[in-house]
Amino acid sequence: MRVKIVFFDALHTIVKPRLPIFQQYAEEFSPYFSVEPQRIKTAFKDALKQVQVERPAYSGQTTSIHGNNVESWWGDVIRRTAIGAGADRAIVEESLPQIVPRLLHRFSSKEGYVLFDDTLPTIEALSQRGIQTGLVSNTDKRMRLVLEDLGVLSMLSPALFSSEEGVEKPSSEIWHRALQRAEVQAPDALHVGDELDADFYGAREAGLHSLLLQRPESEPSDNEMATNYTITSLMGLFDFLK
Repeated sequence: MRVKIVFFDALHTIVKPRLPIFQQYAEEFSPYFSVEPQRIKTAFKDALKQVQVERPAYSGQTTSIHGNNVESWWGDVIRRTAIGAGADRAIVEESLPQIVPRLLHRFSSKEGYVLFDDTLPTIEALSQRGIQTGLVSNTDKRMRLVLEDLGVLSMLSPALFSSEEGVEKPSSEIWHRALQRAEVQAPDALHVGDELDADFYGAREAGLHSLLLQRPESEPSDNEMATNYTITSLMGLFDFLK
């Protein structure tokens, strides 16, 4: 395929948590109460799912994560995670004003995240070929701060974050906006991400080329079509470019 721009997903594609999220939560909880990290892991998944159903993150509604609701939305997730992991409810409520800002700060910077080793080499190699690089990510505004702190945001233009757009992948709308801002037609664009529906099929439905990234630590996809367009590292995308 010949393309003029490569869009990337953010989390688990170009960046990853510096430590497992449940472990980082445990570190921030520890001055106030003690819960088993593995219980935090399970409780976090449950809490995230519950809050996402009750307050869809990127819907643009007043209860969503859109706009200035980041602290409220994630505060709800953090509260449910701590209580679900077995912490005393009263102690959790008392300590949330200290815990929530700390966790939000951690996950708004390189304190919480790190680039994959292949991120910068891939972006630089694409640039040397004259291919633009951009971002389309289902994340809130903190990811913009993370990428800026990691020194990579300026290399990704345009960069679309679903909380800012009020629409999320796999909706074709977010792809149409990305293409318009890049001034590129869909057949001239490639998207690379780690989620089958949101990234791989979402981009294809909007007319872009797409590749599914499945790093060695990921669960393998048994989707036959995706298997033919799967890479295990970002540098693998060059096998598909002419």
